[in-house]
Amino acid sequence: MNPKNYKNAGRHPKLDPTVFRCSVNFNASEQVQLQAMHEKSGVESMSAFIKLQIFGKPFKVFYVDENSRVFIDRLSDLNAQYRTIGVAYDQTVKALRENFTEKKAASAVRTLVEATRELVAVSHKIVELAARFDREWLQKYR
Repeated sequence: MNPKNYKNAGRHPKLDPTVFRCSVNFNASEQVQLQAMHEKSGVESMSAFIKLQIFGKPFKVFYVDENSRVFIDRLSDLNAQYRTIGVAYDQTVKALRENFTEKKAASAVRTLVEATRELVAVSHKIVELAARFDREWLQKYR
């Protein structure tokens, strides 16, 4: 066995290992309060959470409202439907150009343009509703 390869085996040493340990004792109510704060923070380990608290690093708590989640899901569904409509629109225009005379294709494209204008108007209303929802509901949780 080559001694050079033997020395390189295993885990690389950490640059700044944590070797010092501190101990803190809590009563029952303090422990419950600490656990509640830890759960709200979303930090995986209790030791990392305590370090963040001791050294004054802020943590954010995000409240998830079921109604806002449903609203956002529905908006995402609408965006997916818009993409589907866009693809179908392109395919329709291509098929019109290939299979119909210029006059018939132009009249069909005019109909598509009107439908597109209506769709744009609906999307503007959706954006306005989303902004209003953000102002009125999401501000309550900040």
